[in-house]
Amino acid sequence: MDYKKTNAPLTTTVHDIIEMAEPTGNIYETVCIISKRANQIAAEMKSDLEQKLQEFATMNDNLEEISENREQIEISKYYEKLPKPTLIATQEYLEGKLAFRNLAKEKEDF
Repeated sequence: MDYKKTNAPLTTTVHDIIEMAEPTGNIYETVCIISKRANQIAAEMKSDLEQKLQEFATMNDNLEEISENREQIEISKYYEKLPKPTLIATQEYLEGKLAFRNLAKEKEDF
C-alpha cells in the first residue's frame, strides 16, 4: 500500500458510525478492523522512516560531531505531514479497500 499517495484527509473528519458499521453489522468490529489496519500502516511507516534515516546514522556517538543534517530534517518533516495511520485506515475502509473476515462467524455458519 502506498500511503504516500492516499487521499485520506490530513485532519480528523466526522463520519456516520452507523453507516460505517453496515458491512460488518457491528460498530465494535468495525473499529477493531480499522485499528488493526492502522497499526499495520504505522509499523510500515516507521520501518520506512527508520530505513531512510539509517543512511544518516553515524558510528560515533560523540556530541561534538553531531551536526544538523538538512536532508534528515526534511525527511522527518515529510513523514510528520503525512496523514495519520488511523485516518489512512479509515479512508481505506470507507473506500472498500480493506478485506476482512470474522472467523467466529464462519465457524457458526459451517
